[in-house]
This record gives sequence, C-alpha cells and structure tokens, in this order.
Amino acid sequence: MTAKPRVIQVGNYAGSPSANERLAESYDIFPLWKADDRAAALKASGAGVEALVTSATYGCDAATMDALPDLKAICSWGVGYETIDVEAAKKRGIQVSNTPDVLTDCVADLAWGLLIAQARRIGEGERFVRAGRWGQVHGSIPLGSRVSGKKLGVVGLGRIGEAIARRGLGFDMDVRYHNRRERKDVDYGYEASLESLAKWADFLVVATVGGPETRGLISKAVLEALGPEGVIINIARGPVIDETALVEALQNGKLGGAALDVFEAEPKVPAFLRETDKAVVLPHIGSATRETRLDMENLMLDNLKAYFDTGKVVTPV
Repeated sequence: MTAKPRVIQVGNYAGSPSANERLAESYDIFPLWKADDRAAALKASGAGVEALVTSATYGCDAATMDALPDLKAICSWGVGYETIDVEAAKKRGIQVSNTPDVLTDCVADLAWGLLIAQARRIGEGERFVRAGRWGQVHGSIPLGSRVSGKKLGVVGLGRIGEAIARRGLGFDMDVRYHNRRERKDVDYGYEASLESLAKWADFLVVATVGGPETRGLISKAVLEALGPEGVIINIARGPVIDETALVEALQNGKLGGAALDVFEAEPKVPAFLRETDKAVVLPHIGSATRETRLDMENLMLDNLKAYFDTGKVVTPV
C-alpha cells in the first residue's frame, strides 16, 4: 500500500464544507495551526514535505518556506494571495496556486447587494421594522437614493471588477473604471486618474487586488472627490481603503456612505462603522455560498493533486 504524501496544512478550513476531511482522506496532513511552537513543529516534521496548503487568511511567509527545504508547491484556498510571499517562493522555484474564477460571480453579486443595501437603506429599514418602530412614530426612515441610471466607477477591472461592471449595465448605468493600465478589450470608459473617477462616480466599487502596492489606494483625497452624495463599496481587501480617512469623511459629511465586506484589521471594525447608519458592514462573506466554497475547495484540491501527479499546479499565480 502506497503511503500518502505528507502535506503541511497551515490553517483550519472551517469556512469550506469538507476541505479538512477530504485533505485527510488523500494526504498525510500535518495541521500546523495546532502546534504551540510552529518553528519547532516545522523543524521536526518539515523534512521531505513537498506541498503546503493555506489560504489568504493564513498565508505563507518566507520563514515558513525556509523551514521546509523540500517544499515545491503552495496551494491556496481563495483568490487573494497577498499574504503569501510570492517573490520568496519564486526565488526557491516553489509553485504558488490560488482559486481564481470560481468565486467571481458570488463576490460580484455581493458587491451589488452591498451597493443596493446602502443606497436604499435596506439594513436601516430592517432594523426599523425589527425594533417595532414602523407605525409607532411619526414619519419613517430617511429617503434612500436611486440606483438605476446612475454612474458606476470600478477600481480594478479584473475578473471580479468586470463582473461587477457587467451587472451595472443591467441597471442602465454609465460605467467607467480605473486600472493600472487601460484595457482595449472592453467598452467601458477609462479614467487614468483615480480621483477623477471618484469625482465622476455616484458609486465607487473597489475590486482591486490587496497587498503593499494597493494599501491606502483609496485615500482621503479620493474619498472627498467621491463627495457628500457618493458611496464607496469595498469587496476587495480592507487595507486598500485608508480606514481612518473613511471614518473621518463619513463623520464630517464629506462622503455619503460606505458599504463594506472587508476591513483593515479584521475582525476588528471601528466602532463608528458598526454604529452609524451611513455604513453597511458585513463579516467578509464575499465568497461565502455553499456552491462557491465547494468550488474553491475542489480547485485547491485539484491543484494539489496535479502537483503530485504531474509536478505542475493547475492555476499558478
């Protein structure tokens, strides 16, 4: 009977239907997250290990790679890989894979859910009804804003950004985008300046990658360009927005509203964002559907199997 290949699992896949069980069925899993002393655990158990599985939540730094002299593949569950030291992996010849495409539609759907919820005060209205206030006091909740026919700006026209933009056309919206470079294969308007896109837009959706290059990309200037009637929606990564500037802009009336699935220091959310009706806040659930999480799980496992079968992952970063 052939021994199962040993695989380091950096963190628990609690957000995936059956990933932990399926990994254990096919591989000799070393659960690194259970070790009190990770460095000692890697030193004791890392020799001969060629593959490691992780996610954007847990990542994989250069020190972990250095502790695994035989590491050849890092298979990550999720599309983001900013917490994986990709440059260190490249220097070692370690393949890094993620799970693109399979979560595009669900994340784009949630972006639109956030957008509509903020514009039409859906969360505020639900709280109003649940508190028994409907019909009990004079008036109602404040008026919301129309979505159809407005101007939609998308920051980052990758897979998810493009899916968000396409949905905007269904709402008869004028769509423009900002990217590191203009795309010639789409008909949406391109704004070379992020501030000019924000000044033009009614709704600005952040769909760019995370990591050091985009930290603070949505600055105080961008937020103030969006203006007192504008709404920022973030389904990318929390640090892409200057969170302090965001709170100040909302408090000072220089920004109309925010709808956020991600935050700078998750799971910590600034008290103002939790308490104000100017913000809709969710606990990072962009990909959190049964279908998408299973697809992510399948692709992560496909990458792992492909490495052991062929020496090559399926969806390299």
